[in-house]
Amino acid sequence: MHTVAIGCDPNAAQAKQDLIKFLTGKGYQVTDLGSDDPIYANIAVKVASAVAKGEYDRGILICGTGLGVSIAANKVKGAYAALLSDVYSAERARKSNDANVACFGAFTIGIRLMEKLAETFLTSEFEPGCASQPKVDGIRAYE
Repeated sequence: MHTVAIGCDPNAAQAKQDLIKFLTGKGYQVTDLGSDDPIYANIAVKVASAVAKGEYDRGILICGTGLGVSIAANKVKGAYAALLSDVYSAERARKSNDANVACFGAFTIGIRLMEKLAETFLTSEFEPGCASQPKVDGIRAYE
């Protein structure tokens, strides 16, 4: 079972608590890295850095739209954040792109969809040697 770091801005605090409850109920080890800072970039970098350093297997970030935390998290070397809003993308973010941070919008999707997307993201694995491997390698080469 994966270890998960989670964080959000104050706008998404309730969604984060609801998602933590859901994930811990599924057996995931979830660590809350905060939600008090109105500057979402700060929590995004904190979560993304912890994942990139290998302290957690995956990260989850939530803000109003998910856009801001996604952009900020992708500034961290070794963090690969994907803004998720549908099940297929949640699966492909892992299987094809080896994303390690899922980003959600508390104002754009409901908690039930967020739960489904998080579970899909956490249960999907990258397929080394797949057709997407050269693409992932190309992204990492820019680091």
